[in-house]
Amino acid sequence: MSDTEQALGYIFKDKQILRRALTLKGADEHFNNEALECLGDSLIGFVAAKKFYLDGLSEGGITARKKSVVNDRALTEVSVALGLDAALVKPKGGEGNKKAIPSAYEAVAAAIYLDGGMEEAESFILRTLNFMREERDYIALLQEALQGRRKPLPRYSHGIDEGRGEHYFKVKVEAEGKLFCGYGKNSSEAKRNAAKTAYLSLFATDGNG
Repeated sequence: MSDTEQALGYIFKDKQILRRALTLKGADEHFNNEALECLGDSLIGFVAAKKFYLDGLSEGGITARKKSVVNDRALTEVSVALGLDAALVKPKGGEGNKKAIPSAYEAVAAAIYLDGGMEEAESFILRTLNFMREERDYIALLQEALQGRRKPLPRYSHGIDEGRGEHYFKVKVEAEGKLFCGYGKNSSEAKRNAAKTAYLSLFATDGNG
């Protein structure tokens, strides 16, 4: 655990709580990180919101920045950077699910809070989370841009799994009377990409892209 602690920049007084934070439910039904994930999710959201509030952002600004900084993709990036993906205790013969990697960061943040208190947890989150991260929400941007022009809201099709050897989804969106397609590993990713394609095609020339 010493390598993990060094990467985290925090030495645990209770090593067991770090082990729990890194143990998936499939590896141990009773000693796992599920409850810590839940606590960590709220803790990280609070620390991020507090930082953006102190930065002087409005309610809308706080919400938008949190969406970019605190989401599965963002937390996956920081978990991998800290080596938490490699440190996870996984089920025998299995890798766990993709949510396990971002959840590891949540569980570790909660473990630091329980082991060392709020000051240590907040310091860890402020030090490791990428608060400069930008991630445009094209689904929201497309809807807002159409509303601004008083146009009908976008209409999305259900995700269609096109196969191709592994799951590969396609979603269509109708906006301003035109159809745009998006593709992804799941329906949500395909929908985001469809919205991005539509937004950039319809509104990028307005200086919003």
